[in-house]
Amino acid sequence: MEKFRIESDSIGQREVPIDAYYGVQSLRAHENFRISGTKTHLEFIKAIIEIKKAAAITNGQAKVIDKKIVDAMVQACDEILAGKFIDNFIVDAVQGGAGTSFNMNANEVVSNRAIEILGGKKGDYSIVHPNDHANCGQSTNDVFPSAGKIATIRLLKKAIEALKVFNSALELKAKQFANIIKMGRTEMQDAVPISFGQSFTAYSQAVKRDIFRFENAVKELSTLNMGGTAIGTGITADSEYIKNIVPNLSKVTNLELNQAEDLVDATQNLDCFVYVSGIVKACAATLSKMSNDLRLMSSGPRTGFAEINLPAKQNGSSIMPGKINPVIPEVINQIAFNIIGNDTTITMAVEAGQLELNAFEPIIFYCLFESLETLTNGIKVFTTDCIEGLTVNEDICEDEVERSIGIVTALCPFIGYTKAASLAKKALKEKKTVRTVLVEENIISQSELDKILDPQKMI
Repeated sequence: MEKFRIESDSIGQREVPIDAYYGVQSLRAHENFRISGTKTHLEFIKAIIEIKKAAAITNGQAKVIDKKIVDAMVQACDEILAGKFIDNFIVDAVQGGAGTSFNMNANEVVSNRAIEILGGKKGDYSIVHPNDHANCGQSTNDVFPSAGKIATIRLLKKAIEALKVFNSALELKAKQFANIIKMGRTEMQDAVPISFGQSFTAYSQAVKRDIFRFENAVKELSTLNMGGTAIGTGITADSEYIKNIVPNLSKVTNLELNQAEDLVDATQNLDCFVYVSGIVKACAATLSKMSNDLRLMSSGPRTGFAEINLPAKQNGSSIMPGKINPVIPEVINQIAFNIIGNDTTITMAVEAGQLELNAFEPIIFYCLFESLETLTNGIKVFTTDCIEGLTVNEDICEDEVERSIGIVTALCPFIGYTKAASLAKKALKEKKTVRTVLVEENIISQSELDKILDPQKMI
């Protein structure tokens, strides 16, 4: 038989498993919010515990909390940050109450472990109290968004590292394929020649912009409203605590954090998360467009473009023998679709804030963390399982350039647009190359033609 302890809150008494480090408020939230089936992201747990540690240190320095209680809470936080008691964070990632449930889950776990360290029994909050001690000088309304920013910073940094490796792979392909010419296409019709080197360099440039945006976003998110408590006015927090909480949090997290100049603004307005979600969406859109290109260029192998070969990763059909599908670009497309949907949710949640607080941070973080996690994982797979092993079918590309009507564009400066268009129509109708028609009509000498239609010069 499982044993219980009795805990009380504003609603009444509840039995809590005797070995649990969470308490009655966490238990009620666990029962109320059976929504996503997903626990809060580990980076978010880490961030909120770092805040609890920094708050305990700061309150100790301000002599607001007794040193032995501070030391016990700091030890409890260090143990959680080392990976202990994570299964006691039981609140669903999607929850009502602007994050109060998760904040109290953290407060209760820290308090109960600190109680044990001090020789007491879990649930004896006369020793260490979740609100009076673990939450001292704080409110969910400054803790929750600050933890979200810290977690997002770390997830962005992981994405940046993945993007840098991905970009290196693109740059390597650009060098390998620098002299291989293919037909460019606009609106799915033949255009003019381009080299694979130029195509992959263009992909690389777009990824570099994503990296730049992500690095700027890290700076944007480094401004916190810690010290503002409920609505940014700092009510209940000691003045020394308000002054020192962010510097101490910077030391605990090893991040360059700063306190918002206007804590009321920083508590009310979450536009920074719309910005971050937007640039994550922009990155996803870039990668998805790149995936579309690769799927088209690899189409075939006999009846499509067949310009490139993607690494064969798995059987492509349960019925068609030998079929290999572009599964890696396809999964990148799907990641992008999901990120675009998450961005809409985040935008609406930020817009829905009212007066002094936005109550919808849980869904913002749920979506944003998912977007960053799937994007980062997708980039890693895209790099190792697609780009690095990609090859080019040079003979097919060379033949397409020679057969293309689009190369007639290079003749416009010499024979004019109208004559060039007439030649293009004739070559298309008679199923001949542009070069053949030009030679037959003796419009330009062979030597001059060789110079004009040199693919290397055309790019």
